[in-house]
Amino acid sequence: MASVPLLRLSPPLQPQLLHLRRPLRPLPLRPNLRFTTRCSYSPTPAVDRLISAASYFLPFFNGLQYGRFLFTKYPALAAPLEPLLPLLSLYHSVPYASFVTFFGLYLGVVRNPNLSRYARFNALQALVLDVLLVVPVLLQRIITPGRSGIGLMLTAWAHSGLFMFVTACFIYGLVSSVLGKTPYLPLVADAAGRQFD
Repeated sequence: MASVPLLRLSPPLQPQLLHLRRPLRPLPLRPNLRFTTRCSYSPTPAVDRLISAASYFLPFFNGLQYGRFLFTKYPALAAPLEPLLPLLSLYHSVPYASFVTFFGLYLGVVRNPNLSRYARFNALQALVLDVLLVVPVLLQRIITPGRSGIGLMLTAWAHSGLFMFVTACFIYGLVSSVLGKTPYLPLVADAAGRQFD
């Protein structure tokens, strides 16, 4: 029993498989074979960036009214807005400027199929943010907070928080638009994105 091998490590080769035992030769390289890498980078055009950045001024201008408590308490916060004062005075001197600007953006940019989706989406985000700014005004007219006491303090906190939110959205939207990136504003991007799906 000791003379019988228990394990056969290699079975005998069959004649039809003998050609597989030859050493493999490397394939010759073809010198005329070229590998090209293609990249689909298409920067956002400057016109689309300008339209997108300009559209975020509408909610910012309409949201400045909520900063009055902060501007009264901290006058230094109004200093960065001084270069915008001529534009703000022009905007507020034209009757129904907010209404005309809103519908101008909606009909001229959002519903214009000739413009890119990038510009239309950013304009729609700005318009949705502007519509959301109407809600606190309506609430304030329904629930009169009073001119002193805890009602005034709650109103000051709500207005200051809303002003900081609008300012952060404005800066984020403006910088992203200038850089050609798509900003996704909280509470706004989902509502704007549903319009394009």
